[in-house]
Formats: sequence, structure tokens, C-alpha cells
Amino acid sequence: MSSDILKTLHGDIELPVFMPVGTKGTVKAMPPSVLKELQVKIILGNTYHLYLRPGNELVKKLGGLHKFMGWDGPILTDSGGFQVFSLNELRKLTEDGVEFRSHIDGSKHYLTPELSIQIQDDLGADIKMVLDECPPYGADKNYLERSLALTTRWAKRSKQKWQELGSNGRLFAIVQGGMYPDLRERSLDELLEIGFSSYALGGFSVGEPKNEMYEALSSVMEKVKERKINTPIYMMGVGEPEDILFAVKHGVKMFDCVIPTRNARNGGLYTFNGKVSIKQARYSEDPEPLEPGCDCYTCRNFSKAYLRHLYMSGELLSYYLNTLHNLRFFMRFMDMLRTSIKNNDYDHFYADFLNNYNKDNV
Repeated sequence: MSSDILKTLHGDIELPVFMPVGTKGTVKAMPPSVLKELQVKIILGNTYHLYLRPGNELVKKLGGLHKFMGWDGPILTDSGGFQVFSLNELRKLTEDGVEFRSHIDGSKHYLTPELSIQIQDDLGADIKMVLDECPPYGADKNYLERSLALTTRWAKRSKQKWQELGSNGRLFAIVQGGMYPDLRERSLDELLEIGFSSYALGGFSVGEPKNEMYEALSSVMEKVKERKINTPIYMMGVGEPEDILFAVKHGVKMFDCVIPTRNARNGGLYTFNGKVSIKQARYSEDPEPLEPGCDCYTCRNFSKAYLRHLYMSGELLSYYLNTLHNLRFFMRFMDMLRTSIKNNDYDHFYADFLNNYNKDNV
């Protein structure tokens, strides 16, 4: 096991890394300057949402997403596929792409592999993703086989468009195949034949039991090792600390998830002693910081009683302070994880973290 450096046009990133999600060109409630203070290295933007509003052409006209949102660090954009396929009755899948209706105004759009890459290029993303189909958990194997084949064909078209546009930044392919090891292996081999700078694992954290996710992940990462793939592996949409630890142990290097920001807005806070639900009455008179020893602004200045008061009162400051802490927790967690790898002490860190984190502290 080793830590690595991922080079991008907007800076180098030490791996493994966790990427906060900035769906609409903003990590919710967080100014870019604060993200820098929290030591966030890379953020994720959403192609689907930015295409619909304000529009990729406008963003390009105004200097690209970095300038538009005031962030000078690396940006990864997803393909928009997950959001489109989650629309269910509002979309129609074809060989050429997917027709869908906007969740904003019902207008009709058609997303192809080529358009997805064009949008991401207009946004100026450092890392782009191919368009793939993300089947729901529980889909039968025959469907998954057809979906996998379509994803491979779309990946090839995505790469061709990326090359036509000048091969800007990195392009990640996406391995699909559900929870079936043989389909995951097939997907990986087909994408390797096309050839990409890096590879992602899609179709996880879509409702499957954790034991199935772990089994499928272990299997596909074993195939990655057998094929001596020496590029970063990105596990999309997975972000619970215990899942990150398991995945890193098996060779995954990159993660993203909305849970730090979404949970923060709902009063769910992360600490090294477990999750805290700040809405609980037991914190109403608690004078202690959320996590003693945490260096974030929230923990250095406010009590759990105050954080509960803000949340119960519906104050906007609650979103800010809770999100700030959660993001700092994830950055500290990843920094400790990387340090343990450098010190050849990962197994000890893994066990020690889980021992403390799984305490009943909610």
C-alpha cells in the first residue's frame, strides 16, 4: 500500500483523497476561501445541474468554472449520467444517448457521450468522466450485461470526443457490472482495451447491503491488481469513513460523497468518537465543544449547546458551522489515513479508528 500524487492542471493532489461535492458550482454553505482553510484539495462539480443552470456555454464565456465560482484548485466533474438515470419516468434511454426532461422546468434535453464531454470541457474540469449508465441495485443480470455493453460503447465515444477537443485534463472510465464479479471483470477488461488514464468504480452505494458492496469491491480490486493497473482508482459516491477505510485497504485512491454537507444540514455531525445527532435534547445544556481537540472554527469557539440551539431554531448559521466541522473532520481523517500509510501503520490506524468511531455516541 502506498500514497501517491495525482497531477492536475490546477495543482497536485496527495492520494488517497476525499472530494467534497459542489453540485451547482458551490459546496453548500462554504465559501472557497473557507474550503482552502479546511485544506480541501479538490471538489466535484455536477455536469447535469450546471448544464441546466446556468448553462455550460455561459460558464465558459465567463472564464470557466474555476473563475466562475472563485476556486483555483482542481475540479472533477461527473458525467451527469447518475442524475439523468435517477429521473426514472422523466428519461428515455437509446443507443445514442438519453433523452430526459429537466427537473427544473420540464424542458426536453438529449445527453450523449459527446455532449457530456463537451459540457465538461466548457466547464474547464481538470478531471472528466465518461458518460455511463448507472443501473439500479437489484437489476437482473441480463439487464446488467446489456447496460455494461452500452457503457463500454459510450466510453469509447467519450474518449474520441475528448481527443477531438484536445485531450484536456484527465479522462476517467467507469467500471460497471452491479454486484456480479464476472461482469465487473468484463467491464474492466473492455475499458482497458480502449485505454484510459484512470478508472472509476460506478454502481456502488445505490442501495446494496454493505456486505455485498464489500464483496464486489474486493473482487474487482483484485482484478485491478492482477492487471497491474498503476493509475488512481476512484470509488464514486462512497464516503462513510468505515467504507473509505475498507476501500483504501483494497487499493482505492479517490472518493466523493454528499454526506458531510447533507448530514450537516440535518444535524448529523462526524467525530472520531462516532456520529453526533446535535438535535438530541441531551446536548441542550452541554458546554463542551463538539469534538475536543478538533482545530476547526466551530469546535474552537462554540459549545454543543449553542450548535443545538442554532439547529433547533432553524438558523442559517447552523448550516455553516455544522458543514465547516464535518468537512474539516473528513480532511483530518484523510490526512491521518495518508500518514498511517506512509508510516506503514495502516492496519493499526484502521482498527483504532473503528474501535473509537463505533462507540455509542449519537
